Amino acid sequence: MVRRPVAWVVAVVLFVEALFIAGLNWFLGVVVDRQDMSLAGLDPDMMSVSSKAGGVVFGLYFAFCGLVALLVALRDRRPAGFGRVLLISGAVVHGLLGAFAWGLVGWPAFLFMVLVLGLIVLLLMTYDAEERPAAQEPEDSRPGNGGAPVSPPPTPTTP
Repeated sequence: MVRRPVAWVVAVVLFVEALFIAGLNWFLGVVVDRQDMSLAGLDPDMMSVSSKAGGVVFGLYFAFCGLVALLVALRDRRPAGFGRVLLISGAVVHGLLGAFAWGLVGWPAFLFMVLVLGLIVLLLMTYDAEERPAAQEPEDSRPGNGGAPVSPPPTPTTP
């Protein structure tokens, strides 16, 4: 099956991305702090702290998404509840980041974001396909049983 390897790949990619995003924002915060310059009157210390805090928040967010994917890989069950919502929101965030990356960073970052988006969607869809039961026909409508197909009830009429 392809389900478990996809879940493992998604978990690893999200953990690496979490470390990269947190490290990049921390580095940008240090750069802003050492420049001691103001951007349109903003406090440089506030910009530095904001960049570092944003990096930690996004890093933890992607790490939690990776943890959900890791649990999916270990348990070989589809994500449910909050974990499913977290993975869906991670897919949406990667779609938005991909759109911004196309204009701001370039096509390699866009391709990476779309790749991660595709992996998360593949993880969600492969487990959904296995869980849905096939629609069953009623016993009377199957050929060879001698029964006619079940007809819907008559529509009500109003006087």
